[in-house]
Amino acid sequence: MINPHERLTIALAALLLLSGCATAVPTVEVTRFHAPDPVARTGGFLIEPMVAQTGQTIEFRTYAGAVSQELQRIGFIDEVGKQTLAPSEYIVRVDTQRTVQSALAARSPVSVGVGGSTGSYGSGVGLGIGIDLSGKPKDVVTSTLSAQIRRRSDNSTIWEGRAIVQAKEGAPAAQPGIAAAKLAAALFSGYPGKSGETITVK
Repeated sequence: MINPHERLTIALAALLLLSGCATAVPTVEVTRFHAPDPVARTGGFLIEPMVAQTGQTIEFRTYAGAVSQELQRIGFIDEVGKQTLAPSEYIVRVDTQRTVQSALAARSPVSVGVGGSTGSYGSGVGLGIGIDLSGKPKDVVTSTLSAQIRRRSDNSTIWEGRAIVQAKEGAPAAQPGIAAAKLAAALFSGYPGKSGETITVK
């Protein structure tokens, strides 16, 4: 039978384990810029790709959907599907990038060390070989989301930002769908944010 002191120890251990898992979640690096005048939170918008060729890809549509959801959360109105002839007040240009960095490029699985000593009565040479048996390290995936809000009437940029997250290949944060939601939420967190400041968002 577990006594109260043991139960408390187990509970504390569980909390430490959960906190350790939380710290393993990658943070998002966010940088934003905006005009000195107050940035509007109302008005209709349409999303366009910064690079026309990416507009038809599934990955772009996933990120565009995440951006649209966040913009509506902070007060903007999605003009897609609305029966109106009037053009949207804002154009939101979105771009995404996904790069993979090989972990093997910066790590060698075998290391060799040679050591020698000499003396009056002989000599000795030692050869040491270290082999890493931990398996192939996972590549690092960097996902980037960039967004720009432009006023249609004069084509001026009122807000723009970029969010970046890194995760090991195969991790949830490296999957396009999860990365899109995480990056969009971080990018528009505390909108409009402090202009020119780079922050980290969990």
